Amino acid sequence: MLPILDWVNNMASLSDLPCLCNSKKSYAQCCEKLHLGTAYATTPEQLMRSRYTAYAIKNAEYIYQTYANEKQQENPLNDIAEFAISSRFINLEIVMSDHNEYNGIVEFCASYFYKDLFCKLHEKSRFIKEENVWKYLDGEIFPTTETHIGRNDTCPCGSGKKYKKCHMNA
Repeated sequence: MLPILDWVNNMASLSDLPCLCNSKKSYAQCCEKLHLGTAYATTPEQLMRSRYTAYAIKNAEYIYQTYANEKQQENPLNDIAEFAISSRFINLEIVMSDHNEYNGIVEFCASYFYKDLFCKLHEKSRFIKEENVWKYLDGEIFPTTETHIGRNDTCPCGSGKKYKKCHMNA
């Protein structure tokens, strides 16, 4: 896990950049206020986007805190941090989103690199409100294939560059 000072410095440098969740807003206008605890997600989709961005910037504490209370014990902070640190997230696509006052569903595809594997997480997530705050409950994960990426292969992010010049060391 990043030391808190490094994490805060990274947050400051991200503020004016486009948010990593693909919302078309700046990080400051989108996920930053949720990560800093100055606001709460108003929809399950907003929470999903903020959790994705938290994984991308290695903010394991936020991810842990946004699990439903009953799920926190089975998702320890160290496990979350280990996965976030070992992965390089590159894209989030929202497939569908729906909610009522107390429950919600968000189906998404998250693309990321884990070592030299290009991976996609395709999940239909369930969200609930606890004490008037949206929390991630659980999800149905759909099977996907992982692809080994060689250093001279075209990067699967769509940039057209070779992997070694794009995301290999990102």
